[in-house]
Amino acid sequence: MLLRVLAALPFIGMLVGIAFVNRVEPLVLGMPFVLAWIVMWVILSSIIMAIIYNLDPTNRHVAADGEEVRP
Repeated sequence: MLLRVLAALPFIGMLVGIAFVNRVEPLVLGMPFVLAWIVMWVILSSIIMAIIYNLDPTNRHVAADGEEVRP
């Protein structure tokens, strides 16, 4: 359940959040606020997907001695 909620965050942030931050001012690093919002969510999406990958039980491998080994 947690993995699905984490996977939905970028979708919600980019598509639903745009309606609330759709303005030019203030400028963030020289970009309009809405563009900075999208760039932030692209970066956060990568971080969130890495967290999901590490938490997903199907990505765990079992070594010969029976201990879990991360790829």
